[in-house]
Amino acid sequence: MLAAVSGKLILCGTPIGNLGDVSDRLRSALAEADLIYAEDTRRAATLLRSLGVEAEVRSYFVGNEDRRAAELAERLRAGDVVALITDAGMPSIADPGFTAVNAAIGVGAQVTVIPGPSAVTAALAVSGLPADRFVFETFLPRRGKDRRNRLAQLADEERTIVLFSGKAHVVADLGDMAESLGGDRRVAVARELTKVYEEVWRGTLAEAVPRWEGGELRGEFTIVVAGARRKLADFDRAVADAIDAIESGESMADAVRRIASESGVSRRELYETVLRKKK
Repeated sequence: MLAAVSGKLILCGTPIGNLGDVSDRLRSALAEADLIYAEDTRRAATLLRSLGVEAEVRSYFVGNEDRRAAELAERLRAGDVVALITDAGMPSIADPGFTAVNAAIGVGAQVTVIPGPSAVTAALAVSGLPADRFVFETFLPRRGKDRRNRLAQLADEERTIVLFSGKAHVVADLGDMAESLGGDRRVAVARELTKVYEEVWRGTLAEAVPRWEGGELRGEFTIVVAGARRKLADFDRAVADAIDAIESGESMADAVRRIASESGVSRRELYETVLRKKK
């Protein structure tokens, strides 16, 4: 069994644009940390300066994270409190952090988190699309077979889809999704969330392409796309199976629960449909 060490890694969620979203816990954690690792030390300096925090800051980004993870582990072994921040949002969520967490776990250090703003949940909340079940796809692959395969997978995804895009790729991403997922699929495009020029546009994928092409695009984009409509054949089959099970002696509640779990359809919708047909 791994012996615990006294060091602690704190994953710090940072504002996605508006510094007014800084929490008291974040300010205190950064002020008290023995060392802060940051995805971009220049952006970190701006944040820390705004908070009046002076601290040792070292870089931690994709190009050096393997080396930094080993270094971080040694600091934790020595009993240090280490904070990790990225350019915006939560470390490990489409940002560096996975290797840091595993390095901390590997030496038996405590890993804790200070939640913060998230472009994923912020865009989802204001999108007007269902948010009870969703998938986060980070960025689409840029080209080739990987991109085609990912789009083909998303075409059948029934949960709401959230993904990131940059100004150089957002029109192409929207266009390729319109072609692969269907132009009538509902979409919300969120730009510059929490910032002065925040904008949330809602429409269909077909409408989104002319809306965003041709103009000067600025900022980071979070795209929220409605999931695929449930395949009616699958739902009809589930209804028929539930009715057969009930007529064979299984209770309605048990039959609906079992078949909904097996088929992946909504238990509530299945129950209401079976109840209506039985009447």
